[in-house]
Amino acid sequence: MQVLVRPVLRQAAAARRVPQSIRSFTYSRASNALVRQTQATKPPTKQHCQRRSYASSRYDDGSARSAVINVLNNIGSKREVQQYLAQFTSVSSQQFAVIKVGGAILTDYIDQLCASLRNLNQMGLFPVIIHGAGPQLNKLLEEAGIEPRYNEGIRITDGKTLGVARKLFLQENLKLVEALESWGVRARPITSGVLMADYKDKDTYEFVGEVKQVNTPSIKAAIADGYIPVLTCMAESDDGQVLNVNADKAAAELARALVPLKIVYLSEKGGITDKETGKLVEAINLDEEYDEYMKKPWVIHGTRSKIRDIKTLLDDLPRSSSVAIIHPESLERELFTHSGAGTLIRRGTKLQQASSLEELDAAGLAKLKQTLVRDREGLDSAGVVDRYLDTLKSRSFRAYFDENMEALAIVLPPTPGSTNQLAHLSTLTMTRSAWLSNIADNVFQQLKRDYPNLAWTVKQDDENLTWFSEMADGSIAKKGEVLFWYGIDKPEEVRQLMSEFVEHGRQMFGDVNLESQLHRAAAAAERIRAGAASIIAGRSQGGMQQQQARAFSTSTRQVSRQLNGPQQCRTYATTNPNPPLGIHNSEKDYPSRIALIGARGYTGKALIELLNNHPNMDLCYVSSRELAGQQLREYTKKPLTYSNLSPDDVRRMARDGEIDCWIMALPNGVCAPFVEAVEEGGKGEELIVDLSADYRFDSKWTYGLPELVQRSKIASAKRISNPGCYATAAQLGISPLLPHLAAAPAGPTVFGVSGYSGAGTKPSPKNDVNNLTDNLIPYSLTDHIHEREISNQLGREVAFIPHVAVWFAGIHHTISLPLATKMASRDVRNLYQDRYHSEPLISITGQSPLVKNISGKHGVEIGGFAVHSSGLRVVVNVTIDNLLKGAATQCLQNMNLGLGYAEFEGIPGVGA
Repeated sequence: MQVLVRPVLRQAAAARRVPQSIRSFTYSRASNALVRQTQATKPPTKQHCQRRSYASSRYDDGSARSAVINVLNNIGSKREVQQYLAQFTSVSSQQFAVIKVGGAILTDYIDQLCASLRNLNQMGLFPVIIHGAGPQLNKLLEEAGIEPRYNEGIRITDGKTLGVARKLFLQENLKLVEALESWGVRARPITSGVLMADYKDKDTYEFVGEVKQVNTPSIKAAIADGYIPVLTCMAESDDGQVLNVNADKAAAELARALVPLKIVYLSEKGGITDKETGKLVEAINLDEEYDEYMKKPWVIHGTRSKIRDIKTLLDDLPRSSSVAIIHPESLERELFTHSGAGTLIRRGTKLQQASSLEELDAAGLAKLKQTLVRDREGLDSAGVVDRYLDTLKSRSFRAYFDENMEALAIVLPPTPGSTNQLAHLSTLTMTRSAWLSNIADNVFQQLKRDYPNLAWTVKQDDENLTWFSEMADGSIAKKGEVLFWYGIDKPEEVRQLMSEFVEHGRQMFGDVNLESQLHRAAAAAERIRAGAASIIAGRSQGGMQQQQARAFSTSTRQVSRQLNGPQQCRTYATTNPNPPLGIHNSEKDYPSRIALIGARGYTGKALIELLNNHPNMDLCYVSSRELAGQQLREYTKKPLTYSNLSPDDVRRMARDGEIDCWIMALPNGVCAPFVEAVEEGGKGEELIVDLSADYRFDSKWTYGLPELVQRSKIASAKRISNPGCYATAAQLGISPLLPHLAAAPAGPTVFGVSGYSGAGTKPSPKNDVNNLTDNLIPYSLTDHIHEREISNQLGREVAFIPHVAVWFAGIHHTISLPLATKMASRDVRNLYQDRYHSEPLISITGQSPLVKNISGKHGVEIGGFAVHSSGLRVVVNVTIDNLLKGAATQCLQNMNLGLGYAEFEGIPGVGA
């Protein structure tokens, strides 16, 4: 048992949600280690920086990148770090943050600023910096005997003041650039040509401007060349007049133009202070709290204007964007988490509430059920949800949810008259999109307003454990689960809570806990498996995370599927003398017997290698007319010789029940006699997987693309058509954007290039290396069979233009997609990340994937996400190994599903 308790005392200057638990201590150690690392290393001299090569001084130093990422893993939760690394390292969003640096920061905290920017830059991140110099300007004007003049808080800038300011801003810009260079960070001063402005009111303010346009090419060019751009808050009019502009407003206009994930205002004050309490305001969710803040008596003058301007800015940006007002020492933590040490302002999400099921209409109740069942393909999960809802009818609760129920929390208030006055968070379920858009933070802020004390449980390996720790005042771990709580400050209450958890575990939350009922359902199924050696991995806490279940014994596959769904079930070939009650024991007590028809080609060889390493598949026959009689050396489980099976041989073998699964790896148009032989001789229970195109348009066959076709459909099929390699990559690259595509006749265009292994082993100009060297060969430019396949499966006309190149294995697609409405690159990437986040064989990257990196890999890489300046066309890149995920690996996925094994069993690096 592990106890994690932290005090409840808060100091007035305490950081926003800074955890004081053991996790907080880990953060403190990590951040302090980083500070010591940066401070202990003497900043290199300018001359040294000039001598160093670009490659050795920047983020492509793998060790430096790893070190920073390790620190970040201690700063924030795994979810937050992965979120921001995915966002920030994309080519289309290198300007991941706009940082406004106040003049006081340049005077008092420049080393801290440079250290943070160096660490970011080592990771390949390029914030756009814009700075002011207000305090310095005041000092210079005083020394020059110039009396500062203001109107409504805005500095009146006459010619003399402008001359002093212009010179000062250039000096401060150079000062920051040279300081960054001394820390080994390449920085580029950009002091003109970016901010275009009109006079604010020439008669009143003289040379003061309001930014009307931001020219970004010089910023993007600096980033492309590997420099952090450093701007000063001086603008120009159309006739070339230099104008003084407010740094905060200039930063806002930069943000509108660049659309960063975060806008950061560095301030020595560290955030907005609540004048009534004297504490920093942790967070402001504008959708829910803007009107409330505008009515507060202390929100006046500059504070009122700042909040109003930030709302106007965020209304123009994606909902994922946010503004942080922080101290420079908290810069890294703020950029990579939502729990920095200042004031975080975001649009947020308006939450709805319900205290009874009657408050929901029929559609709302249906959505609630759907949300509770979400991600649960378990035994009678719908029935468990119904019983859970029936229980809620008889007791008080409060549910919190957003409009689409991407987030749902159900709290059980204390029972009246009970000695335990602690509310329990019974269920918390979030989609990945809800996590990344920070709805979870909104939910907990509301919970803290409504419930002064609360407890909940979390699996100890939950990837969001850090986040939950930040929400809590203390925690206790026992047997893989962690109990969190907040609002308990009396030692005897803490001891009582801990004692109850140690003694009763999850049962202390009562029978209304949905997850407890799911546990009991699984336990009941276990008892049905009399004598079966099996383990069911418990599902996670409160609807928060689903774990993979494992079933041991091939004769329990059917029960395993009912419990966990085919993709969660893993089975092993062990003898089960006691078949489960009510289940017909038609399964075999030995590995599935496989016959491979057509083993000479590259795909056949790749599949043989996979089967050789599969624990539950026994390759019994390999048929090849040209290799008949030769020993199959690639298969090491037992001696095996190539045979030359005829349709009559196949018919006899099927009649005798010798084979559980037939794999047709034959050229297009020649496998029909063998399929007919299996169907004529067999009993209809044999699985057939066809790798050719012969049955991809046959409605009697199931199309086997598990990432896009319902897995339960594949698992119940006996005839599976394996998709084509080009078609797999194209469909995965197009599918997330299908609902957003422009109407016909406009449609996606796929420019595909394959290595010459795709042309097969039969000699031809398309696999002649000499012919391919220094060459790119187009072929079948219209009406290719894959063009028809892609269009048929997606329900949209897709143009496909194939080519073959000199490399051996691997396909690269460049896909152009017309959009119905404007989208930003980050929005597109989020669609793909949300669609495929739970798919272990699909990787999403902001950069364009390279074909040389996919050869020999079992997955698919999707990236690029370049958006045309109109916002109405997206270009996506996809890479796939045509022999593996494009053929053999996908075939094994379909075999696993059809035979009742875990989908990824036998796939290197994926199967558990």
